[in-house]
Amino acid sequence: MRIAFGLTALIVPLALGGCGALGLNGTMVPNTSTSTAPGPVGDAGWVVTVTGSATPKPSPSYGTGSPSPALPPVSFLPVDPECATNWAVDPVLIPMRITPGTGSLTVTWPHRYDSTYRITAVPQRLVSGSQPAPTWRNVAAGSGCTVTTKITGLKSGDPYVVRLDTSDSGFMRDGTRHPYSGESAVVYPA
Repeated sequence: MRIAFGLTALIVPLALGGCGALGLNGTMVPNTSTSTAPGPVGDAGWVVTVTGSATPKPSPSYGTGSPSPALPPVSFLPVDPECATNWAVDPVLIPMRITPGTGSLTVTWPHRYDSTYRITAVPQRLVSGSQPAPTWRNVAAGSGCTVTTKITGLKSGDPYVVRLDTSDSGFMRDGTRHPYSGESAVVYPA
């Protein structure tokens, strides 16, 4: 019991007082003076034996680069200007470019499917009674980037809407045909 009491009497001051309980009152820092004499009494007796200077701040060193090897010249295959046109193709509507002519409309659109297209110009003048059925005309797709056809026999200055459709646009997973058709705004032959 005496040993436990004596041990407790030694540990408790150390835990509560830290180094100050042993007479080390926080002066445990090296003596930074250039003298070689011991520090004050009660000090740990640290002595500076070598004077020095602070290490200089490191500065980055940059390597010297070498030029990249010359790249071989790049050439591209010639592109048909019609193929390079940005048509902003809607997945459902066929974009069309329509040029009015005398009693005619020249219509150009991007070739999308190996299909036969059908096209018509629907008159927009009001008529009494039932509207006449549009007359559709078939147009072969051809092999270029675009398809162009001319609709003739139109009245100059009358309003028309051009409608375009393809019957061979392929099928979706559920078996229905891909919708692929187009309709213009109102256009007027010259």
